Amino acid sequence: MTAAGDGGAAGDAVAGDTVAGVVRQWRAVRPDLDTGPIEVIGRINRCAALLQHAEDAPLRRAGLTRAEFDLLSALRRTGHELTPGELARETFSSGAAVTKRLKLLVERGWVDRRSDTRDRRVARVRLTRGGRELIDTVMPEQLRYETAALSGLPDGDRRQVATLLAELLVQLEGRLGLPRA
Repeated sequence: MTAAGDGGAAGDAVAGDTVAGVVRQWRAVRPDLDTGPIEVIGRINRCAALLQHAEDAPLRRAGLTRAEFDLLSALRRTGHELTPGELARETFSSGAAVTKRLKLLVERGWVDRRSDTRDRRVARVRLTRGGRELIDTVMPEQLRYETAALSGLPDGDRRQVATLLAELLVQLEGRLGLPRA
């Protein structure tokens, strides 16, 4: 596997991908531009768009959006109640978006909201039994779906991609001042 942005070879490493075509077009009209960032960020964005377009079949079958799944997952994996603000940080969402999603999840009976015993202005959110059963059922299905989506990559390459993306994420989080999980 050739690392993108290594001086030009990456754009040619997978000559048939969409981003390689974009890079070739830019090189034809502006050979003076360093297209290395497009080779990385363009591919990350394209992969994210394709994965989102697939709409996560197990989530769709469960009647969940990715954003709702992320909220339920955060509550399950942390193992305790969270405030809407904590959920926003855990899911990289805005407070308004979390509030809107929580309202729907409460209506469906998957989460409960209660006032904090010390500060009535603070809400605490927890999974209901039904919410826990839902996430415990959907999570293994979602992981199988995601494994299938990555099945074209050999294990070593998948680990290398994960390592490189983790390094990029740490750099971006530090540089952009974003919180680390």
